Amino acid sequence: MGVDERLVPDELWEWFQRVVPEASTRLQGGGRRRHGDREVLAAIVFVTTSGCTWQQLPSASFGPSGATAHRRFAEWSKARVRAKLHRLVLDELGSRGELDWSRCAIDSMNMRALKGEPTGPNPVDQGKYDSEIHLITERFGLPLSVEISRANLHDSQAFEPLVRGIPPIRSRRGQCRRRPAKLHGDKGYDYDHLRRWLRSRVIRHRIARKGIKSSKRLERHRWTIERTMAWLAGCRRLHRRYERKATHFLAFTSSACTLICYRRLTK
Repeated sequence: MGVDERLVPDELWEWFQRVVPEASTRLQGGGRRRHGDREVLAAIVFVTTSGCTWQQLPSASFGPSGATAHRRFAEWSKARVRAKLHRLVLDELGSRGELDWSRCAIDSMNMRALKGEPTGPNPVDQGKYDSEIHLITERFGLPLSVEISRANLHDSQAFEPLVRGIPPIRSRRGQCRRRPAKLHGDKGYDYDHLRRWLRSRVIRHRIARKGIKSSKRLERHRWTIERTMAWLAGCRRLHRRYERKATHFLAFTSSACTLICYRRLTK
């Protein structure tokens, strides 16, 4: 098995072909042979998991150079290919009955940002400029919705857009689903207007109250999202943010979420 087949299995490659845009052709003809999309996708997966720079990409193993892989990555990020692929994998999980909507959790994690927007001073880390990843997972920790923001954006402000960002996902029986039955959150989401908003969408809430409820009881169900954040940190490209453009950073985050969901399919 070659490195392309190992990093991009056949099933994942078939789904990717459904969302990748067609390559533009040169009207005048000629030019160099275009590297295959599977080769470039394998190179991007390697950069995501290993954390190497584009210049350090071993072209002898993958074929395309780092510049070629980065150029194709920018094209696919602009076309939101990664988000579409993530949704296809979620649809496959939902059709197999692998998604549990009974308990979902919401949380965020900070990421040191060396450049780019959106970034902001981290109020809990001496004002260093960071970015923040916001995440919603189902009961067993599979990411359903992901967004990025500056580090000084309060979690409550990212709450509603993140919940709305859950796409309609196929289920084994009945219509597509996009609303969890119950949503767990820590004390950062302890606001009455968020609880009222969840009730208006027929979503039960389990949000810890400041000074009233201990976090230990809530952690009985929220440990899965903490584990998912550890899985995201396992993709070394997300240890620090080097991308200037927010679309590129979000594409790397969506790629990591797609790999987490795909691993569940292979088990």
